[in-house]
Amino acid sequence: MAAVTVDDILSDLPLGFATLILRPAPASAAIERFLIVDADDETSDGGAAFVLLIGVRGRSALPALRRLLKNAPPVVAVKGRREELAEAEELLRDAGTGLLLVDPGADWDRLLSIAKDRIQPRSYQSEVLTLLEEDLFAIAQTTARLTSSHVLIEDAANKVLAYSTVSNDIDELRKASILARRGPRKYELLLKDLGAYRELHRTRLPVRVPARPQDGLRERVAITLFAGDRIMGYIWLQETGDGFGPDVDYVLKGSAARASAELIRHRNQQSVHMREDRIVRILSGSAEAAASAHSEKISAERPAALILIGMPDSETQADDAALKHGELANLASIHAAAYKASAVVGQFKGDTAVIVPGLQSTSAEPGLRSLAESIVRDAGKHLGISPFAAVGPVAADLLSLHSTTRITEALLRCVGMSPNRGVATIDDFEGEILFREAVQNFMSSTFRHHSFSALLRQDGELAETLHAYFEASLDVAECARRMGLHKNTVYYRISKASRATGLNFGNPRDSLVALLHIQEWAGTRKEQMGRK
Repeated sequence: MAAVTVDDILSDLPLGFATLILRPAPASAAIERFLIVDADDETSDGGAAFVLLIGVRGRSALPALRRLLKNAPPVVAVKGRREELAEAEELLRDAGTGLLLVDPGADWDRLLSIAKDRIQPRSYQSEVLTLLEEDLFAIAQTTARLTSSHVLIEDAANKVLAYSTVSNDIDELRKASILARRGPRKYELLLKDLGAYRELHRTRLPVRVPARPQDGLRERVAITLFAGDRIMGYIWLQETGDGFGPDVDYVLKGSAARASAELIRHRNQQSVHMREDRIVRILSGSAEAAASAHSEKISAERPAALILIGMPDSETQADDAALKHGELANLASIHAAAYKASAVVGQFKGDTAVIVPGLQSTSAEPGLRSLAESIVRDAGKHLGISPFAAVGPVAADLLSLHSTTRITEALLRCVGMSPNRGVATIDDFEGEILFREAVQNFMSSTFRHHSFSALLRQDGELAETLHAYFEASLDVAECARRMGLHKNTVYYRISKASRATGLNFGNPRDSLVALLHIQEWAGTRKEQMGRK
């Protein structure tokens, strides 16, 4: 059985299921087995075990814990509340044993199943193989789109694992490789004679192979898939007519990082549920982020940033929206991996999210903006969609990244409602975000200006005029122009509203009160019109 850590298990648990309140000492952190212990068991040996202490909760677990410490386990899982386990926490700390506090309503079977999957990994299963193949084919297809080429992904033995959509402009080597699911021997020898494999094994950069018309070979560019120093396979690109573009090396490096990660995951025989999106866990809080960082070998101490990528309502409601979301995530993952190999890409509340850890400093915004612009540009060019992106503020470290989530979401909403959708940072919409925050806080309250609220509900014409007046920045002439009214009519209606409510719209405080009510009215009207 492979030794794992408590962070590996914790990273698989559903949010809120359990909390690691005491981390095991480094010397005893490795877990090699699991053990279910009843409170009355007098003979349990906890050495190197992940122990589930069942049948007892809170302070009543102390006798069983003392018996376990005769040969202390790396970690013990106990149900209860933290205040009930203060004495147990002190006892386990002295022994170097970790304490996993399990929610009293949680299912022991669920925890046991997750622990078994980690401690006793399952052998290759058809569903795991299928998921790997789907991911590699998606990477091949996305890379082909970005480079206008044909793409082939091979393992280290030159067996074909995935390839991009086949058309008529592929050469004999590509055609034979796809049909036989491996490269023909004579072409493998030819590529070796040309020094292609020797160069591929020497460098982690893309390698060019010139065309050989006499042998039926078009120009190629390839890169090796590495896991440390071990060769996992290769990605081959064949040009399709106009040669390779200037960004082919950049895209290929990103594709290699993504494909290597999938092959490593497959090689390690990770269970299916480990493929669940890590984005939500990292953004849930410091403890969850620390567990994910430890399990995935991501830098937790360096600055990190969150990029959110949204799509217009017209595209999210289209019949092929789910497909487009997947294609956008694949494209984003390649760009993100080229920028930072440890980047994490997934879904967050229906949008595509990119977490970029391990930044060199908190002054990384220009590079992050450039990354987001590349994703948005290529998504429009190659996927036929019009995404927009919000580059959140850079957090001091990965553990505090969750604190930037709300403001990044607010920024994405601002970008989505802007007539010039694209890529934005906080500086671009700072005032708008603060205003929306004020409106949101106002709407969460039940207190309203009685007479002004009644006026908006009861006099639709006057409400429309007030809305246009504030949208025109309190400019009567502009309001009249937008509504097709005479200025005197606007003056009369504004004066009428002021008299009826006692609000002076020239006073900044009264103007703010009126504006908040009008924004709520406009939002409600929009919802009502949308339901018709």
